Amino acid sequence: MTTPDTPTPNTPSIVAGFDEAALEAGRLLFAKECDFVWGANALNQLPEADLPEVAFAGRSNVGKSSLVNALTGRKTLARTSNTPGRTQQLNFFNLGNRLKLVDMPGYGYAKESKEKVEAWNDMVRRFLRGRVTLRRALVLIDSRHGLKPNDHEIMEMLDRTAVPYVVVLTKADKVKPAELDKIRRDTQAGLKKHPAAFPDIHVTSSEKGTGIAELRASLAALALAAE
Repeated sequence: MTTPDTPTPNTPSIVAGFDEAALEAGRLLFAKECDFVWGANALNQLPEADLPEVAFAGRSNVGKSSLVNALTGRKTLARTSNTPGRTQQLNFFNLGNRLKLVDMPGYGYAKESKEKVEAWNDMVRRFLRGRVTLRRALVLIDSRHGLKPNDHEIMEMLDRTAVPYVVVLTKADKVKPAELDKIRRDTQAGLKKHPAAFPDIHVTSSEKGTGIAELRASLAALALAAE
């Protein structure tokens, strides 16, 4: 006897919407070398637009660098810090010459002057609007807090620039299951106001590995095809 979650003979097994082939493609891609290649403090410092790119956006201290490290299986590829606002530039990582990961400046808590914060925000807006190789953005939301006003601001910016994006709930291990389910449902309801948002949400924990394989599979579908 089979259930909806039990694979039947001669059909691929499904894990959160991804079959075994997709999960394996994600594993193989993120097992490749991944190196920091560039840090840009201004648009005229951007590296060559030669590979598909995925941008990681989110409030300061939401876990962007930890997620990049978890996806690539490294501990120190992206620098993590207990001090919010440490990422103050666009950091580019080359994943096996097939995909670039872009760690964007965090928003919301940076202890800098209003002028400097606005300069970062302007750079981010212009990057999102004009980067021809940008395939998708990941908007990271802390599972403990859910959507905040500045999350809606970045999502509205992505809507205006027509950059498709996926919401990723981080730090899922820090929340009880019932609370996490409520945050997920509330977040999903909030996405209905945003035309560029995908309806599905990735729930992840960089510390426990929850959802990492599925997110890898999703991003592998955007990568440059292997020769």
